[in-house]
Amino acid sequence: MFIVYVFQPQNYNIFPLIRQYYPKKCITLPRNSKHMDSQLILLADSGSTKTHWSLVLAEGGELGRLATEGINPFHQAPETIEGIVRGELMPRIVEAGADAREVGSIQFYGAGCTPEGAPIVREVLARCFPEAGHISVESDMLGAARAVLGHEAGLASILGTGSGSCLYDGELILRSTPSLGYVLGDEGSGASMGKMFFNALFRGFLPESLREAYLAETGLQMADVLRRVYREPIPSRFLASVAPFVKAHIEEPSLKSLVVECFRAHFRLNLAPYGRPRLPLGVVGGVAYHFADQLREAALLEGFSIRVIIESPIEGLVRNLLNKNDDI
Repeated sequence: MFIVYVFQPQNYNIFPLIRQYYPKKCITLPRNSKHMDSQLILLADSGSTKTHWSLVLAEGGELGRLATEGINPFHQAPETIEGIVRGELMPRIVEAGADAREVGSIQFYGAGCTPEGAPIVREVLARCFPEAGHISVESDMLGAARAVLGHEAGLASILGTGSGSCLYDGELILRSTPSLGYVLGDEGSGASMGKMFFNALFRGFLPESLREAYLAETGLQMADVLRRVYREPIPSRFLASVAPFVKAHIEEPSLKSLVVECFRAHFRLNLAPYGRPRLPLGVVGGVAYHFADQLREAALLEGFSIRVIIESPIEGLVRNLLNKNDDI
C-alpha cells in the first residue's frame, strides 16, 4: 500500500494523474497540516547524466519524485554540484509542496562516490540542507545492489552512462571489479556502446545507409565527434547519447551484434571474475532497461541468468525504505 499526500490550495494539482487513477490513495492536506512540520527523508540515486530524487515522509508515504542533472564528484567541482542542488533540486522541492528546511535525513547513492568522492558530496549537501541531522553518501553500486537484491546475497550490475558490478552479501559489497572509467573500461555502458558505435560507423563496419542516417539526424561529422570526445567536458555523456539512435535501429543485424558484444564484454570482464555465475543477478540502468532483450541474450551466452532489470534504483530504494518504515 502507498499514500500520496497532496497539499492545497496552492499545490492542489501537483499529482493530477495520481489523483485520477488512485483517488482512494490520495489524501489532500491543508497547508497547515501536521505533515508540513514532520521530517522528510531525501533519497537520491545519481548517475553521471541524471539524478533521481524522492521525498519520503518519515512516518511513511512518498511525497514526490524529482529529477536533476547528474552529480559525479569525479567529474564535477564542488561548486558545480552545489549549483545543481541549489539551482535545480531546491526549487523542485518547493514545487512539490515541501520546504528544504524540513529535510531531516538524506540518503545519497551516486556515481563517483568513492571514499575520496563521497566527502565532497556530503559537504555540499550539509551546506544546502543545514537542518539535516543525518547525511549518508554511498556509492551508486551499493544503491543498485540494495535496490535489486534487498537483503539477499547476489550479483548486481549498473549499465547506464557508465557501468559497474559487485558481489553483494545482502547488506554490504564484498567485492567490486573496478570499472576503470570510460577510457579503460565501463564495458556494457552507454559510453562503451558509443565508442563501439563510432568505431564501427567511421571504419565501415556498419552499413553506409546507417552512417548517412546518423549524420543526417545529428548534423555531426567525424570531426565534430572527435571534438566532442577529446575537447569538451564529460565526453562519456556524449558517447552514451548514441543509445536512442542505436535503439531505433536495433533490427539492423550488424548493430544488434555490436550491442550484444558490448554486453558480453561486461559479463566476461566484470562479472566472471567473481566466479559465482549461479547467484541471483539484478541489473539497473537506462541502457540495461532499454536494451533488455540484447542484455539477456548476452547473459545466456556468457553463462549468467538475469533475475530482474530495472531502469532506476530509486524504485527499489524507495520500496525498501517504505517497507522498513512499515515494520517499525
